[in-house]
Amino acid sequence: MKKSVLLILIGKRKEEAVKVQQILTAWGCIIKTRLGIHDGVLENCSDEGLLILELYGTEDQKQELARKVSVLPGVASKLVELAV
Repeated sequence: MKKSVLLILIGKRKEEAVKVQQILTAWGCIIKTRLGIHDGVLENCSDEGLLILELYGTEDQKQELARKVSVLPGVASKLVELAV
């Protein structure tokens, strides 16, 4: 069994989250699972966020999605392939 997981760290969540969301919406057909994490609530909301995506699709599609989000300022991504 093989799983593809894309980790996305957003350093300026309030500024970049909308752009990241637009990219994820465009690539939504290859995203099976999405988990978003950020510290704080209400007025103490963190400006950093972490997204964990389980991906399906071709290797080229996965690589392109990772590349598209990583070119945004303050956003880093890493595609991880896990197999047992």
